[in-house]
Amino acid sequence: MKPLLSLSALIDRINEGVGQAVKWLILVMVIISSGNAAVRYIFNTSSNAWLEWQWYLFAAVFLLCSGYTLLRNEHIRIDVVCGRLSRNKQIWIDILGTVFFLFPMVILIMTLSWPMFMKSFLHNEMSGDAGGLLRWPVKLMIPVGFFLLLLQGTSELIKKIAILTGDRPDPGEHGHHHHTSADGEAV
Repeated sequence: MKPLLSLSALIDRINEGVGQAVKWLILVMVIISSGNAAVRYIFNTSSNAWLEWQWYLFAAVFLLCSGYTLLRNEHIRIDVVCGRLSRNKQIWIDILGTVFFLFPMVILIMTLSWPMFMKSFLHNEMSGDAGGLLRWPVKLMIPVGFFLLLLQGTSELIKKIAILTGDRPDPGEHGHHHHTSADGEAV
């Protein structure tokens, strides 16, 4: 179990790093949005490229931080039902949900989005709007974002199994996330 917990810790570090880097895009998005609004009201003009940058940045934050959100246990849950169950049953629900719902959905979206990205990339697809941007970079974020989510789902699955086998301490009844060291110990 120790090598798997080391892999889990590596995945956690990757998604933590991505989340910490991508969060700065929110500030960039706010600056671009504010600047675009100011230019529109002051000079009565606008740019499709700047509007699309806002859209691209929102897509980047949403897609690239999905694994980070799962790492931080900030994803949507049905705690009304799970909160009444024993911790062991909660862990089993997480395991089954990951294997039978998260993994198939993520793999399906990655599989369907890759050809869409490749077609856009090979044709150097541009926005249909005047002054718009290339489309393939934003389309690449779909499979990349879901790959990061797949990685984090794998990490969470490893940690849940390690809790059940006693190879890792349970971070708590409320599912609070604790960082793990390379050997899988809660820090």
